[in-house]
Amino acid sequence: MNTLHNFAFNVYPYICLAVFLMGSLARFDRDQYTWKSDSSQLLRAGQLRWGSNLFHAGILFLFFGHLFGQLTPHWIYEYLVTASQKQMVAVVAGGIAGLICFIGLSLLLHRRMFDDRIRLTSHRTDLAILVILWVQLVIGLSTLPASFSHVSDPQTMLRLANYLQGLVLFSPDASLVWGVAWHFQVHMLLGMTIFLLFPFSRLVHVWSGFGTVAYLFRPYQVMRARRLNVPAGQNQPRRVG
Repeated sequence: MNTLHNFAFNVYPYICLAVFLMGSLARFDRDQYTWKSDSSQLLRAGQLRWGSNLFHAGILFLFFGHLFGQLTPHWIYEYLVTASQKQMVAVVAGGIAGLICFIGLSLLLHRRMFDDRIRLTSHRTDLAILVILWVQLVIGLSTLPASFSHVSDPQTMLRLANYLQGLVLFSPDASLVWGVAWHFQVHMLLGMTIFLLFPFSRLVHVWSGFGTVAYLFRPYQVMRARRLNVPAGQNQPRRVG
C-alpha cells in the first residue's frame, strides 16, 4: 500500500465530506436564489418526464441501497440472511435499479446535449454533472459481473463494507481496499468526488427534496380573509392546509 492509496482512501473522503457539508451551508446562506434544479420542462416536457422519473426512481433506490447495505454491520443481519444471500440481493436489485437509472439518465443527457434550445440555456456545470453521474453509473454497472462472481465468496463485499463503516466511525483502514478490483476503487473515488462537487452544482436541490418531508408535519397556517361588505363577526380566521 503506497502513500497515494493511503491519501485517496483515508484522507480524501473527509475532504469531500467537509466540502459537501460546509459548501452546502455556505451556498444556502449566500446564494439562495441559485438553490434550485433549474428545470427546463417548458422547453421539452415529454422526454424530461420519462427521463426524470426513471432517473430519480433508480438513483433513490441505489442511494439508500448503498447507504443501508454497506453501512449495516454484518452481525445485525447475519441471523436473517447470509452474506452470500445479501450479495445476491444486492446484485439483482442493484442491477435492476441501475438499469432503470441508466435509461433515465441517458434520456436526460441526450436531451441536454442534442436539443439546441436546452443546450443553449444550460450551464456548463449542468452538463458536466450529468456526464459525471453517467460515468459513475456505467462504472457501477460494470462491477455487476464481478459482484455476481463474489456470491459464493462474499469477502470482497465484506471488506468494502468494513472500510465504509470505518469511515463513518472515523477509523478508516485503506488496506481493506488494497488489492480490490480497479473498477470498485474508481467507483468509490468518483462517488466521493460527486460529494465534493455537490455544493457547486444543481445537486443541492437534493437537500430540499429531503427537507420536504417536514412539510407533512408542519402546523396549519392561519389565514385571515379580507372581505368587504361582510357583516361584523362573520369575517373570522380560518385554518387551511
